[in-house]
Amino acid sequence: IAGYSPTIGRLVGMLTYARSTTLASVEGLTLAELDHLHDEESNSIGALLAHLVVTERSYQILTFERLLSPEENERWSIALKLGAHGRRSLRGVPLGHYLEELMVVRRTTLEALAARDDAWLERTVDFAPKLNAHWVWFHVAEHEINHRGQIRWLRARLPKRESNDGVT
Repeated sequence: IAGYSPTIGRLVGMLTYARSTTLASVEGLTLAELDHLHDEESNSIGALLAHLVVTERSYQILTFERLLSPEENERWSIALKLGAHGRRSLRGVPLGHYLEELMVVRRTTLEALAARDDAWLERTVDFAPKLNAHWVWFHVAEHEINHRGQIRWLRARLPKRESNDGVT
């Protein structure tokens, strides 16, 4: 991919594909659909989108900048951890907001990766010395694909929408 070293370019291709399939999986969802809870243990689709944003932002900081600050950990903990607190708190956000956040966080990732070379990918990361940057960014892609699968599963089980003529 132009603008990237060879291995980073392949990684960017994976990240781009994963994001395009995530975006397709949420296309047209209403606020009620984003907030719908399948059962008392499920995360909503909106919560999963918030989780993808803060996870990628966290890995940006951890690989491109520094360790997360206590304030960042606190601010993002609900979306990072999800669970009961997330089911109560991650609600009421329209799809456009999530799409914008996903776009902004990915743009930052792509710009930062363009400024690095394949040798950088092999460097270990401070927060987990047994891991290198390549593993971390591959994990971001597979993490998104995993949650995209959950999103598709949840979407297939949403209550049917009423049409204008009252027929579902």
